[in-house]
Amino acid sequence: MKTSILIAFLAFLTAGVSAQNRYFTKTGKIYFDATTPSSPEKIEATNEKATSVIDAGSGAMEFAVLLKAFAFERALMQEHFNENYVESDKYPKSTFKGSVTNIKEVNLSKDGSYPVKLKGQMTLHGVTKEVEADGSLTVKGGAIVSGKSNFKILFSDFNIVIPNLVKDKVAKEATIKVDVNYEPLKAS
Repeated sequence: MKTSILIAFLAFLTAGVSAQNRYFTKTGKIYFDATTPSSPEKIEATNEKATSVIDAGSGAMEFAVLLKAFAFERALMQEHFNENYVESDKYPKSTFKGSVTNIKEVNLSKDGSYPVKLKGQMTLHGVTKEVEADGSLTVKGGAIVSGKSNFKILFSDFNIVIPNLVKDKVAKEATIKVDVNYEPLKAS
């Protein structure tokens, strides 16, 4: 009986420690820009509903973004994006599963911004590709409070076809900017 109680107590403590090292958000911001010099207007959108979890111990990180949550300045652009390019009814979300490869260089006991290297699998439009990016994690009060990254993707890598009619107006490569504010993940 005492052994069972001790095992249960140790499992509870381990779960609590693990949760203290994990951080999450449901309001991450993802911005993309596919504007070219010959674009008659900016081709950009923002999604403020990205979800993300990061484990400060292992560096494991995941993101999920509902594609229909990208907001464009013009409704017609949003319609074309969802129906013709990313086909969001068929492929409703984009995900990233990977890690901060240099997580050991992030000192949770010292406030500051730390440069990080991200590596993992990004899935978009039903295609999964290896992605590497630079970023930063900000530590405050012993916790990861935010993360940022900028990188580029080629639409062709994800089988996203730009119609000939607009191929000079839409970039072949999109600039992606990620900006998230994390909160500690509470143990359930």
